[in-house]
Amino acid sequence: MSRPDATRLTPRKLATAIAQGVGVIVCVVFFLFPAYWMISTSVDADAATRGAELIPSEFTLAHFHTVLGRAGFGRYLLNSALVAVVTVVISSLIALLAAVAVARFKFRGRTAILVMVLIAQMIPQEALVIPLFLQARSLGMLNSLLGLSIVYLAFSLPFAVWMLRGFVAAVPVEVEEAAYVDGASWGRMFWSILFPLVAPGLVATSVFSFITAWNEFIFALTFLQNDSKYTVAIGLQRFFGQNTADWGPIMAASTLITIPVIIFFVAVQRNMVSGLSAGAVKG
Repeated sequence: MSRPDATRLTPRKLATAIAQGVGVIVCVVFFLFPAYWMISTSVDADAATRGAELIPSEFTLAHFHTVLGRAGFGRYLLNSALVAVVTVVISSLIALLAAVAVARFKFRGRTAILVMVLIAQMIPQEALVIPLFLQARSLGMLNSLLGLSIVYLAFSLPFAVWMLRGFVAAVPVEVEEAAYVDGASWGRMFWSILFPLVAPGLVATSVFSFITAWNEFIFALTFLQNDSKYTVAIGLQRFFGQNTADWGPIMAASTLITIPVIIFFVAVQRNMVSGLSAGAVKG
């Protein structure tokens, strides 16, 4: 008597597979439809009166020409890129060193520092607008991209330190001790052993810092007064009138804002996988 084939597709398995496929399709459509509507509206000549049409009636790039030409949105993209890069680089470096300190070294006040970091992460940003504005004014850092980068750095560091601490603590101490036995100095051990192992966490915190600096609006609007210093969030707000909104340029500008975030995420996602593999081999 032959046994039933375990891989045979029964009606119940077929129904389950179909239900799962339909669920995946619905989720994909649900999450991608806003992006499709944004891009399709940005290339629609009748964006202002598009209504409920799913497909643009007439293709055009005039909205992008308006945004990058007359509106000078390229300058805003450059300012945001500068602020985001400074925030990511400095916050990643400081957070990594701070995470190693609180996870590996024992010193007085370590627990208090971790608690303060957690409390700083819980404070709403809106509650700090006025205090930070007054402090930046007293330091002469208003209307400055450097001052804005420092503010973003202050908001990115608590999350970065707290998250990287978990990655550093997860690395066995025996791995570091083995490097010391082989004659490696602390610096060599840090860059050759510890750094590759915590690279995935560093990439994750970099994504958070980049998105924070790229999309933030309240502090940029409060700190910057000069048109040449505006970031993309303020530049996008300029397309909204008191009673009307120019939807073509708005969607075109939104598309331009989204592209660098997608490129950055795809790039660091690749580095996340390679860093994890390299860390496993070296460990």
